[in-house]
Parts: sequence; structure tokens; C-alpha cells
Amino acid sequence: MITVGEVAPEFTAPLADGGIGELSLSDAVADGPVVLAFFPGAFTSVCSDELEAFDERQPELGAADATVYGVSIDTPFAQNAFRDQIGLDFALLSDTRRTIIDAYGVSMDFDGLGVYDLAKRSVFVVDADRQVTYAWATDDPGVEPNYDDVLDAVRAA
Repeated sequence: MITVGEVAPEFTAPLADGGIGELSLSDAVADGPVVLAFFPGAFTSVCSDELEAFDERQPELGAADATVYGVSIDTPFAQNAFRDQIGLDFALLSDTRRTIIDAYGVSMDFDGLGVYDLAKRSVFVVDADRQVTYAWATDDPGVEPNYDDVLDAVRAA
């Protein structure tokens, strides 16, 4: 897994923001710190809770010039439907080829369910120089990040 102090791997991915576009990390960090919130899959309860929690903190994150992007292996079409269903005001990044989750080292399997190569629930804060200033991941998909820690990392970035 990518750790604090490392340069965040560059990527370009489909962007689900109500439409479908494309976003590169280098373009995103040009506007301020970026929070990459990796989640296993759209339309699941804990993933919905996590992304809604980030959405509720948008005013505080925005005050620190930070932008949140959710990242999953779902298609951008599914991500847009998911965004609409839970009312998200931030965009999601589609990693159907799993290049981002592999580069960040956050791939996981649910062997018992027969589901493989999902994004592990994890969060990275990346500053304008693409330095990782916060890194968190869990092997338990039912655990959410400490949102206050993420906010502190954003403010420090």
C-alpha cells in the first residue's frame, strides 16, 4: 500500500459527476488537496454510509480547498446511478480495469462471496505536489475511516 510521504501514483480515469468525463490526478491536485476514498462497491450499505459521511463534511473539506473523489471498480454509469440514489455532491472515479487500486495497493477479495479484485476501503489525502499526507486502509469492509483524522490531514496539506 502507498504510505505517507510517497508520491501518489498518477492516473487518468473515467469521472462520474452526473455526466461522464475523465480526470487525471495531476489535474485534480492543481486545485488543492485531493481525498481519494476507495470503496468496495456501489449500492452497498457501508459504502453508502461512508460516502454520505464525506458528503456531509463537504463544507469543511471545501473550506480547506480539498476535493473528494470516491473510487471503485464500478462502471461510471453505475456510479452515476449510485450518486443519484444517495444524493452525493462529489464525483466518483471508475477503475474497472483495477489499475488505480493496484497502483495504490488496495485490492482485496471476498473469497467467501466469490468476488475478487475489489477496492479495499481506504482513504488517501494527496497534496498539490502529489505527496501522500494521509493513508488509511482496512481489511474489514464494515469499518469506516476516522473522518476527523481525514479532515485534519486535509487542513495540514
